[in-house]
Amino acid sequence: MARIITFGELMLRISPIGNNRFIQSETFNLTPGGGEANVAISCANYGHDVCFVTKLPKHEIGQIAVNAMRRYGVDTKYITRGGDRIGLYYAETGAAMRPSKVIYDRAHSAIADALPEDFDFDAIMKGADWFHWSGITPAISDRAAELTRLACEAAKRQNVTISVDLNFRKKLWTSEKAISIMRPLMKYVDVCIGNEEDAELCLGFKPDADVEGGQTDAAGYEGIFRQMMKEFGFKYVVSTLRESFSASHNGWKALIYNGKEFYESKRYDILPIIDRVGGGDSFSGGLIHGLLTKQTQGEALEFAVAASALKHTINGDFNLVSEAEVESLAGGNANGRVQR
Repeated sequence: MARIITFGELMLRISPIGNNRFIQSETFNLTPGGGEANVAISCANYGHDVCFVTKLPKHEIGQIAVNAMRRYGVDTKYITRGGDRIGLYYAETGAAMRPSKVIYDRAHSAIADALPEDFDFDAIMKGADWFHWSGITPAISDRAAELTRLACEAAKRQNVTISVDLNFRKKLWTSEKAISIMRPLMKYVDVCIGNEEDAELCLGFKPDADVEGGQTDAAGYEGIFRQMMKEFGFKYVVSTLRESFSASHNGWKALIYNGKEFYESKRYDILPIIDRVGGGDSFSGGLIHGLLTKQTQGEALEFAVAASALKHTINGDFNLVSEAEVESLAGGNANGRVQR
């Protein structure tokens, strides 16, 4: 069992029931979620000792988010309490040709306005094996970007493996701003996770692949992976490859490169999608577990892709599956028959 630290924003998600639209809804579901929190939940479900770090208001609404992490066995002792508000986001689940939609309400959240003195990152990273963050966190605010850098520096001082999910969000910042912040942070990173859009908009790399047209062959990524590894010294470069046929139907696979060999996973045809929010986070959580416990990068990637395929069948941000369930799917048991 590894000690894993994740750092980022934990928000409350407000969603209409089922596939209803915002404008027709009078009743909404309230569920916690957020990139690095979702990764923490996944890793805890696989049996790791996981600590999630953020800042949340002291009031009861902030406590809802803290309790959500505790419910699934995540350590919350380094969650700082204070600030005026918790970030919110509204998520409308699409269907068929109608896409899902997300509306953010997270300006001046507690973590966006947090200060370096709110966190003792050296203490937080002590004894840790792995630290994970995503490109969403430095996009929240300049203060959050500075905190991300300080967390990475503390992790490096203690020889902690660092992974990043590039996770570009155009509603939070521009590509120019992302590149200016993200590229300097890459010197701390051992495992870089993203997709073709993230690599281009966060780091300035563009793969030779027509993803919109469904051309997601691994060959289009080999050149960019080699470039990224040469420039930043990553130990692993990883990309998810999503074919979006509709809001309800996606193809899903991934590719990993360790500087010597490329490995392309099996492809999953996901139909129907119940909820794709958190799909990338569930992949990151599965990959972290895989790289910590599997013998080969191929086995690690197959675990991550299977874990994420399962997440697409679960409502909410969190991937609520066990290691055994993921292993079963990765091993070929995909028929969905009732288990009696």
